[in-house]
Amino acid sequence: MSKDFELVCPAGGLPALKTAVDGGADCVYTGFRDDTNARNFTGLNFDDKSLREGIDYAHKRGVKVFIALNTYPQGGNWSRWTAAVDKAAAFGVDAIILADPGLMDYAHRTHPQLRLHLSVQGSATNYEAINFYRERFDIQRAVLPRVLSMAQVEHVVKNTPVEIEVFGFGGLCVMVEGRCALSAYATGTSPNCNGACSPGKAVRYEETPTGMETRLNGILIDKFGAGERAGYPTLCKGRFEVDDETYYAIEEPTSLNTLELLPELMRIGVKAIKIEGRQRSPAYVKQVTQVWRQAIDSCRRDPAHFSVLPAWMAELNKISEGQSATLGAYNRPWK
Repeated sequence: MSKDFELVCPAGGLPALKTAVDGGADCVYTGFRDDTNARNFTGLNFDDKSLREGIDYAHKRGVKVFIALNTYPQGGNWSRWTAAVDKAAAFGVDAIILADPGLMDYAHRTHPQLRLHLSVQGSATNYEAINFYRERFDIQRAVLPRVLSMAQVEHVVKNTPVEIEVFGFGGLCVMVEGRCALSAYATGTSPNCNGACSPGKAVRYEETPTGMETRLNGILIDKFGAGERAGYPTLCKGRFEVDDETYYAIEEPTSLNTLELLPELMRIGVKAIKIEGRQRSPAYVKQVTQVWRQAIDSCRRDPAHFSVLPAWMAELNKISEGQSATLGAYNRPWK
């Protein structure tokens, strides 16, 4: 049973960072206000002043700060990504989260004391890939894509010295992160290079006589009746007509929630649980952080008798996508 199991929480801005720290996060993760990170949305992330204040606030309270530089630079903009690595190191962050091997090589050579984490955008789904990054770039932690069963996660943990971090709560990505091209297909803007799946400039909500329509770059993604909550129009979570039936053909809007798996995740040696949601509000961060802090502490005290409290689930259901939850790929009984 891991005694140093970490809760890693999202910080889309300074208020969310402070909320996560005050709520019991062990680590927070964020990004700069540009396309070097995979949550490149207007109004999110940190400028130099707010980052300096955020790091100071977190470190004074014993909380680590990670910077996500997890998009893929191109030949014409390489220097902006290396400058972002240099800035993160100068600010004294506890780790940077990277996906691009070239950027890992730069960070490893230029800032050998800087701790490197392999982003979920790096798409490493097996221990051989993770060990490659360890041998070449000395990565210390890898964030696994949300496509592995519990047995597969355990197999990875057993076969690598690299710390393993998994997603525990929040929105699901139906593809192996870093490999999806749906948003790029619909909008012409690649999330992997430009940092925004279904970028806001391509999103439209339109009231029609038959209900609210959501569109992505003009493509009708979904239609909602009166009083029905309209979700953000990502292509994978739209309703499509297939064989004369209209339904969520690729993925239903639902949130990952693995509270009940906490004892097993700790038992197999997972190092950290990650909460998705840098694009969400400080209120979301507060609710999720407080619930998960209580649950982790309860599981540490008595893992054999750990049970998920109804009050925890009630709080998380309020902020779950589609007001529903799933164990996702973790729950594959045939594996």
